[in-house]
Amino acid sequence: MKTQTLNNKSENLLKDFSTEAIGDEHLFTGLQTPMKADAFKLSDAEKKERIAILFEEIMDVMGLDLTDDSLKGTPDRVAKMYIDEIFSGLNPQNKPKIALFDNKYQYHQMLVEKNITFYSNCEHHFVPIIGKAHVAYISSGKVIGLSKLNRIVQYFAKRPQVQERLTNQIAEELKAILNTEDIAVIIDAKHLCVSSRGIKDDTSSTVTTYYGGEFNTPNKIVELQNYLKQ
Repeated sequence: MKTQTLNNKSENLLKDFSTEAIGDEHLFTGLQTPMKADAFKLSDAEKKERIAILFEEIMDVMGLDLTDDSLKGTPDRVAKMYIDEIFSGLNPQNKPKIALFDNKYQYHQMLVEKNITFYSNCEHHFVPIIGKAHVAYISSGKVIGLSKLNRIVQYFAKRPQVQERLTNQIAEELKAILNTEDIAVIIDAKHLCVSSRGIKDDTSSTVTTYYGGEFNTPNKIVELQNYLKQ
């Protein structure tokens, strides 16, 4: 019995160590955002009601005076912000509707939409990731409205994220929509879990890339990078 108890404690310690290690190293476990099977069992209104109750409890545990005029509305504000704004990308109903158009201009070079500003949140500490995305594609016969590129970036950013997953999710979505492998995504972002806690390095940023199809060649990579420098 004592041996079994020690084994259980060891397993729990290993789990705790593993979780902390993943958080520190910013690894991600797969392309899909980890979601429960019944993630949408509750309506948005029900989720906001429960989050407000739970966040009020967190504030109370921290010793904040919830009768203060400045604080008493905070639980409801946080709940609304989580569901309607910064984590709205978790709900597939908020996925942008995309219309494609024929490439009537017969433009067959790369199209680059650069400096798409986005705000996301680190799934390990729930603090902001602030950055810019650069997206490029070569038409296979269809084109997409420019603003839709921004909307796709924003949709996948508005959920708890790691930058590697965000980069790949945007790329895979564009590949499916445009029916082409010729997709490039570059993200340059600052992680507040690095700059505001832990090592507290406020000068570093993280760059991740996806090069598919024709973009996965030295010449195209150089051409794309030249566009981004302009």
